[in-house]
Amino acid sequence: MLFNLMAFTVIFTIFSIIIFSEVQSTLFSKTDEELLLLKERMTDDTVTGFKPAVRKEEPGFNERQRGNLNPRIITIHWDRDGNILNENELGTLFYENYLQDYTLDKTTIDNITMTTIHNLYPFRYLLFKDNNEGDDIAYTQLMINVDAEQTIISNFERLITICSIVFIVLSILASFILSGKMIKPIIQSWNKQAEFVENASHELRTPLTIIQNKLELLLTAPQERIADKFENIALSLSETRRLSKLTSDLLTLARADSAETQLVKQPVEVDSFVEKVCAPYREIAESQDKHFWLNLNCPSTIEADETRLHQLLVILLDNALKYTSESDSIGVKTYREDHKVIVEVSDTGMGIKEENIPYIFERFYREDKARSRETGGMGLGLSIAQWIVTKHNGSIKVIKNQNKGTTFKVKLPK
Repeated sequence: MLFNLMAFTVIFTIFSIIIFSEVQSTLFSKTDEELLLLKERMTDDTVTGFKPAVRKEEPGFNERQRGNLNPRIITIHWDRDGNILNENELGTLFYENYLQDYTLDKTTIDNITMTTIHNLYPFRYLLFKDNNEGDDIAYTQLMINVDAEQTIISNFERLITICSIVFIVLSILASFILSGKMIKPIIQSWNKQAEFVENASHELRTPLTIIQNKLELLLTAPQERIADKFENIALSLSETRRLSKLTSDLLTLARADSAETQLVKQPVEVDSFVEKVCAPYREIAESQDKHFWLNLNCPSTIEADETRLHQLLVILLDNALKYTSESDSIGVKTYREDHKVIVEVSDTGMGIKEENIPYIFERFYREDKARSRETGGMGLGLSIAQWIVTKHNGSIKVIKNQNKGTTFKVKLPK
């Protein structure tokens, strides 16, 4: 929030300075131009004498182009000692009230300078040497009153200050809101990471505890034969395999989060690939008295990572086998829809409750934890499946069958 506030403040400050400088230079540019033009004409006419007016009857008359005096410009002639020579031309009243105590500053020759008379009236002036040796004039000073310009600048300065304060206050509010929005995904990621670590620790601890207990039990009877302790050894081996699969799944998800895993895409013929992956599952289903069917209607070729697609189908088919009973059916269907390849994996098993469908792709989510534990599920498979589909620029969703069971619909670009 502090960095955002500092950034906004610096931006507004620079913006205000630029705007103020541009307005100030624009306002004074015309007065400065008038002074320079008049100086040029006076210095050009020093030999023949300066003529402050021309007749309007002359053709093509343009008062400013002809060089007539701007009514606001006051011309002061100084001698070498710093005395005003044209006191009568200036007017006694004006001279006594404003210029009587005014002194000549020779350090500003040929530079347009800002000055204030009586600390009340702002003037811009241009002082230059008089080169005409036929008179007593040593210096000529052209002065123009800039009350109007100074008033505009003062008002604008006050407006800029007020706006800057308002903008800084708004910056505080904006910094607070933006900081909150920026930190929100970080907090969510942190919470997910903490939850992930907690769930992973729990899943790892369970098989490790079982293996440790069974091995300690074996150590209590070192003289026993392997056949007598077959169940303990088999359970330890089963938990070891489960632990190995869990570690592999966790590594896959960790690489997915870090974007470390890159797909190796190659042409894949959809129907033949699906038929090849499903072949062993047909045999497993028949051994469990389940009906397995295929309906392949997509002889298209897609660019995909064959290994990851194989992993995707294995996850979906494993779930279908786990959550179906005897006499249930499992099927895979392929077809084309909206220029995309569709792969559907259906089953007539226990299905998914409607209220749980939005959560099934979350990591470590299990609808029936007791049943998942029995079947070896850890709640990571569908998360990996969603990641694989997303990396292929596709989509996956679950549809509840009309009678019973579930259908997973995967869309992949051709």
